[in-house]
Amino acid sequence: MKIALYQMHVIPGKPEENIQKIDQWFDQLDEDIDIAVLPEMWNTSYRLKDLNELADNDGEVILPFLQKKAKALKKHIVAGSIAYKKDQEIYNRAIVINKEGSCINTYDKAHLVPMLNEHHYLTSGEKKPTVYKLDEVDMGTIICYDLRFPELSRSLALEDAKVIFVPAQWPKSRIDHWKALLRARAIENQVYVIACNSVGLCDENEFGGNSLVYGPDGTLMDNLYYEEDTLIVEIDFEKQEQIREAIPIFNSLRTDLY
Repeated sequence: MKIALYQMHVIPGKPEENIQKIDQWFDQLDEDIDIAVLPEMWNTSYRLKDLNELADNDGEVILPFLQKKAKALKKHIVAGSIAYKKDQEIYNRAIVINKEGSCINTYDKAHLVPMLNEHHYLTSGEKKPTVYKLDEVDMGTIICYDLRFPELSRSLALEDAKVIFVPAQWPKSRIDHWKALLRARAIENQVYVIACNSVGLCDENEFGGNSLVYGPDGTLMDNLYYEEDTLIVEIDFEKQEQIREAIPIFNSLRTDLY
C-alpha cells in the first residue's frame, strides 16, 4: 500500500485558499498512490476565536469537495481534520473518504488542548475513534493531542487496527515529544503509525513538521523536516504479521488486572 502525506503550511483563517492548495496537491499525486493524508485543522488552522465564522457548516463545502476528488482520482483520502460546525457547536472533526467517494468514518477530537484553551472554542467529542476499512485493511485515526493518551490508540489496536493515522498541528517547541510518543504508540500496539503534521505559523504558534511513518517494530521508515513537502511511503502488512508473531503481545494481555 502506497501512502502520500501532505506536510502543509495551512493559511490561517483562509478556508477557500486552503481548499485550493489541497486541490492542486491532489492533482499532482502519482496514479499509484492508494491513500492521501492531510493534517489537522487544514481549513482554518488555529484561528480559534474566529471559528464561528470560519468553520465549515455541517461539512457543506468540504465534504462534497473531498468526495468528488476521491472518486475522480480513485484514491482514499484520510482527510486529516477540519473545523466543523454542527448545531452551533464547533468540533475538530477527522474525516475519511474512500475511493468510491463515500464518507466512511468521522471522529471528533476527544482531548482538547488546555494550553491553547481549545475547550473555550471547541466541543470535545463524546465517542471514541472507531476502526474503518480501506482496501480491506483495518485502520483508525486519532488527532494531535490525543497522542498523549495511550488508551485511545490501544482501543483501536484491540479492534485489530493495522494502521493508526495521526493528523496534527503539533508545535515545534515540543517536537521531541511528538517523535517519542509516535514511536511508543507504534511499538506498544505493533501498528504502522502514519503522522501528518503541518508547518509554518498561526499567530504566535509555530508548527513543527516532522511528518513521519513508524513501522510496527518502531523503525522510522521515513520522515520530513520543517518545510512544506510531501512524504511518500509503502507499507507491508506481511512484515507486520511477522513482527506480531515474533512478539505476541496481545496474547499476553492481562485483562483480569487492567
